[in-house]
Amino acid sequence: MSIQEITLSNNQKKKLQKGITQESVLFQDDNGDLVVNVEAYQEFKLTVKKNERHLLIEAVVGDEVELDFSVEYFIFS
Repeated sequence: MSIQEITLSNNQKKKLQKGITQESVLFQDDNGDLVVNVEAYQEFKLTVKKNERHLLIEAVVGDEVELDFSVEYFIFS
């Protein structure tokens, strides 16, 4: 299993949870980290309306983090 670990503020994590409500894409593990299935997220992005794009991972993390879409999971702590 390949992962990319990314540190986010609590506000950023809340934005992600608000924007991605599908548990097949994003879920919270036992220690509070957010886990994103990258393959499911890429499919999810195709369904996001233009006016909701500010809630996507790329918008929330901004230029601070380069996302590696070759991994299986993003872990946001």
